[in-house]
Amino acid sequence: MVASKEQMDSYLEQGVNGYMAELAELCAIPSVSAKGENMRECADLVERMLKRHGFETRQFETAGYPVVFGHLDGESERTILLYNHYDVQPEEPLDLWDSPPFEATIRDGALYARGAKDDKGEFVARLAAVDAVREANGGKLPCGVTFVVEGQEETGSPHVAQFVRENLELLKSDGSIWEEGGVSPDGRPINLLGLRGVLSVEFNVQTLSRDAHSGGASKLPNAAWRLVWALASLKGPDERILIPGFYDNAHPPTELDLQHFRDLPSYEEQERTDFGIKEFLRGATGLDYKSAEFQPTCNIQGFESGYYGKGMKTVIPAKAMVKIDFRLVPDQDPDDIYEKLMKHLQDQGFSDIQVTRLGAMWPSKATADNPLVALTARTGEEVYGKPSMIVPITGGSSPVYAFAGPLNIPVVTAGVGYIGSRTHSPNEHVRLSDFLLGSRHIARIIDGFAGI
Repeated sequence: MVASKEQMDSYLEQGVNGYMAELAELCAIPSVSAKGENMRECADLVERMLKRHGFETRQFETAGYPVVFGHLDGESERTILLYNHYDVQPEEPLDLWDSPPFEATIRDGALYARGAKDDKGEFVARLAAVDAVREANGGKLPCGVTFVVEGQEETGSPHVAQFVRENLELLKSDGSIWEEGGVSPDGRPINLLGLRGVLSVEFNVQTLSRDAHSGGASKLPNAAWRLVWALASLKGPDERILIPGFYDNAHPPTELDLQHFRDLPSYEEQERTDFGIKEFLRGATGLDYKSAEFQPTCNIQGFESGYYGKGMKTVIPAKAMVKIDFRLVPDQDPDDIYEKLMKHLQDQGFSDIQVTRLGAMWPSKATADNPLVALTARTGEEVYGKPSMIVPITGGSSPVYAFAGPLNIPVVTAGVGYIGSRTHSPNEHVRLSDFLLGSRHIARIIDGFAGI
């Protein structure tokens, strides 16, 4: 039985103040995972909130912070998994906040607090959506709903993949709505189908026991030059990555992906203006610009060596360090890329460079013709009154892979954000209107999931 959309919408509108109170309660806990403070307290509150909304709950210990699990059975055998996180970004700089970051303040139709959008506001909106579906279905759910709420997303989710692997039967599901979502600048709901993977590494090289006078540069090896030559072996001026086999498993966009890219608005002019550039890499424009995230990358994050203060200091650097990340596309594997990188350095004569692996995430992408994608797009248009934007892939990375691969499920996005939410910045907020729209959208997805 499909619930009445009017009943669901009315329930959410009447209850929005109560949900804002719950969000304020959750935002009051400064659960900054980078600092490691208040994490247990926040996990406990998340579990109490899930219980408050009728879920059976458990907490799972990890090598980091607890994962909170909640589940409600539905009338069908199908289950949808909702992924969220209870940790937030650091609140600094404090002087740029117009109200205390951990004291939720409602002004101008929005709730301001760290986590108001990312990701506590998203979590509460999903609780609201589940409530609305049950209310309109006589207390029942058409499908099972599973929550996974972890505490280390803002620090790279280092333990969630192991949690999933160890609990495959418990987490068995047929699809997932990821942690965040929202609307485009013109008010269209955004459905993001894929994220790139990432491999982050650090190179260190030492050529001398100490810095030397540059008068000896005709006979003493320079660590900075050594590292520059190694870097030059990784990528050419044409942006082509030179590591043998790097592109072997890199899949290009499908024709359906390209059609979705064609349907997206272009932000070329705005982005060129924002960054003060005349053109993008490879001269990308039009469809090439929109689909650029299907190009894997080799990016220098930062370089350190020698003297870089004011004036001059004529020294030969003894040490040099660089941090690099590779953004990877489906179906590239960061383990495979790391092995190929190490072999490349060895073959090029750079075995003296010490390589430290800093972190990795795998790429993940739902197919554009999946029924859950169609349901999310159709219900998004119903709620927002505008066609959904289906984005095949974006430039960033996220632990979607930890769920989508092992559970063999499609993952979509729907939520409460907009371009001005100030996620990760001072004055982070969620507009009450976006909270309601996001809750209505998620409620419709849950309500229709059993039938696809």
